[in-house]
Amino acid sequence: MSHPATPELGRALLRLARAAIERALGMPGHALPPFSEAVEAALDAPGATFVTLTQRGTLRGCIGSLVAHRRLREDVQANAVAAALEDPRFAPLSADELPRTEVEVSLLSPPQPIPVHSRAEALRALRPGVDGVIFSWGPYRSTFLPQVWEQLPEPEVFLQHLVAKAGLPPDFWDTGVRLQRYTVEKWRESDVESGSEKRTDV
Repeated sequence: MSHPATPELGRALLRLARAAIERALGMPGHALPPFSEAVEAALDAPGATFVTLTQRGTLRGCIGSLVAHRRLREDVQANAVAAALEDPRFAPLSADELPRTEVEVSLLSPPQPIPVHSRAEALRALRPGVDGVIFSWGPYRSTFLPQVWEQLPEPEVFLQHLVAKAGLPPDFWDTGVRLQRYTVEKWRESDVESGSEKRTDV
């Protein structure tokens, strides 16, 4: 990744994400502390993030960018608001819910193609617990972050759910299918607050 994936950058991304949600909900925000010169430089460079919201471990929203197309600070703020208010799977987050909602930010590496020609090759190529995967076939497209391996540890089941998420039958395969992989650095608010490891390679 081009960004220095440090605990300090992780804390900055989490603070920017929560502050953006607070503003979107019309809540009184907290003044953000100044960031270091290195973090400011990273935030001003292009970056791709996913923002995941959970409540007691249950998903409450997740929206992100697969490819860097704007400054990192803008990307995490926009995705935080979208995860809170625009995820079509959930009702918009309310101000009353925010205090019990945990924010997690994933910083993505640039996607790389997985050169496979069959479903069997795809299953052998996947790296459980490591790969975020993008599935595409014509207009059908879906992705799973590496964190999804925690719920779907078997490559066969992981791929079935990924294909179904794209809107196709779970066992679908075609020579036109394209797979890409990426990795992430992720930070959770609970990790930062507890003082435990703030950076997680997945």
